[in-house]
Amino acid sequence: MTAQAPLKPLTRVVVSGATHGNEMSGVFLAKHWIKDPSELQRSTFSASAFIANPRATEKCVRYIDQDLNRSFKMQVLDAPDSEDEPYEVKRVKEINKIYGPKGSPDAHDFMFDMHNTTSNMGACIIVDIPQNAFAMHLANYIQTNYKQNCPIYVYKLAGEEAYTIDSICKNGMAMEVGPQPQGVVRADCLEQMRALIRHGLDFIEKFNQGTSFPAVDMEAYTLISREDYPRNAEGEMSGFIHPKLQDKDFLPLNPGDPIFQTLDGTEVVYEGDSTIYPAFINEAAYYEKNIAFAKMEKKVFSVPALQAQLD
Repeated sequence: MTAQAPLKPLTRVVVSGATHGNEMSGVFLAKHWIKDPSELQRSTFSASAFIANPRATEKCVRYIDQDLNRSFKMQVLDAPDSEDEPYEVKRVKEINKIYGPKGSPDAHDFMFDMHNTTSNMGACIIVDIPQNAFAMHLANYIQTNYKQNCPIYVYKLAGEEAYTIDSICKNGMAMEVGPQPQGVVRADCLEQMRALIRHGLDFIEKFNQGTSFPAVDMEAYTLISREDYPRNAEGEMSGFIHPKLQDKDFLPLNPGDPIFQTLDGTEVVYEGDSTIYPAFINEAAYYEKNIAFAKMEKKVFSVPALQAQLD
């Protein structure tokens, strides 16, 4: 399903925190905004915040049984309920009932989903596809007003179903801020996240008021594939991120550049045919997913003009 640019003003906007229970900027901001939502209020709408994974948040872990943010597929949402289904599956269905249902006209208009990464990605905006004109214009507005580097990461592979929590709403995006260790609060990362959400809400306010956003050419990083670590015959990691690649998220990686290093000092180089741009380099949560980094291309996309139809 492709998110369509809305024609009418947005009224039902939600902010998700603790989709992963140890990513603490979202945890603390969501808890704060649940108690005091004044920062989320604008003249044309009021957003609400919620804790996506309460049990994982209580234990300060990423998830209890399975990754919540990989579970919002129709196969999961449509599966019959059972007493022994994983906790996150039960929670996915609850969230879908409240803010969805996914793909329906009753779904909420927009969701911001707050994340932290251990990778050196700074502030990053994650959208599903570059053809999502509303999300791309929103990202462009944030980039312009945030006044710091804030790349756009397009996460979906061709033919892949949108599986993240924001996909249950009519439209949405994720905010990624790092580096921040799991289970740790960094004031600078929290304030960056706060600023991203503030600018995002300001954009929706302007859209609701009838502001015209002209067509624009935008740079974004699109996912090609995900690179695993070197492994031995038993499937165990036999190499780790090379010092020359560490902390180089969104910087060019050229053929022949070192990407891994083994304990005996052997270098493993990138053997691709063209320059790529890695992100989520050495992300702690991705060790279990066999992902050393995401491989991306940098492209320029033409985004059509956008304006709400006011009555």
